[in-house]
Amino acid sequence: MTRGTKTLGIIAADSSDHVLGQFVVAAEVEARRQGWATVVANVDAFGSDVGRCVEVLRERRVDGILMAAPPAESDPALGDRLRGRLPVVSLHTIHGLRVPLVGSDHIQTGLLAVRHLILHGHKQIGVVTGTLGRHVTAARMAGSARAFSEAELEPPGDDLLEEGDWTTAGGYLATMRLLDRAPNLTALFAHNDYMAIGAIRALYERGRAVPGEVAVVGCDDAPVAPYTVPSLTTVRVPFEDTGRVAMALLLRIVGGGPAPTTSTLLPVELVARASCGCAMDAGTQDHDDGREA
Repeated sequence: MTRGTKTLGIIAADSSDHVLGQFVVAAEVEARRQGWATVVANVDAFGSDVGRCVEVLRERRVDGILMAAPPAESDPALGDRLRGRLPVVSLHTIHGLRVPLVGSDHIQTGLLAVRHLILHGHKQIGVVTGTLGRHVTAARMAGSARAFSEAELEPPGDDLLEEGDWTTAGGYLATMRLLDRAPNLTALFAHNDYMAIGAIRALYERGRAVPGEVAVVGCDDAPVAPYTVPSLTTVRVPFEDTGRVAMALLLRIVGGGPAPTTSTLLPVELVARASCGCAMDAGTQDHDDGREA
């Protein structure tokens, strides 16, 4: 049974992040569809106030919380704040608390991206990673390593890896550092599309044509991906579907249903466009053009 407020809390990171915004909007729509209201609390850029967001939502007497704030992964006290108090469904692991997780198979994400580049004949593949220490970063790196292993190739050494910060500027700067160490790389996988866009700019400034000299693959299939020049090959992550599924699961638990004991992982898929060197340029066509499973 619920507490009767018919209100759920969503703790989210920066609301200007378009891919996360897709998740939050889809979650809110699903809640409204089932007759529930939502309260969204946005954490700061460092996630230092995620605990305070929890307390604010408890004061609002929400019946459950949907956690969509990546910085929550690094808050060692968050599990204690939530334990035994409210039903929680999360996109991310929470220290000291086992909660139902809903997300995508990010190992598969890294595998699809790098496998595609290898199938194009690339061996010198640079990687601009997400923030180190994040689960999603580690999973995408593990998927990349699996792709190299499948092809019986050595995984990239430290000279071909550079940490980014998920932003376009961060991808640009990381690629500049990467090119200083490995100027002859022929392909690059960025852990999200915004860093991939920054990477393409860095390659342009260094006189490296995309895709003629360097193939680029991003991740997430952000709304801008089909409109870059060249259009960006990426791995589509189903953020809207994830938001709907996560909210439906939270509502089921709040209503007294059982919490799953395993993670719910939604499938990802490669969307081949021009930046990897595929023959077609999807340009402003429908997202489904040139899709690979």
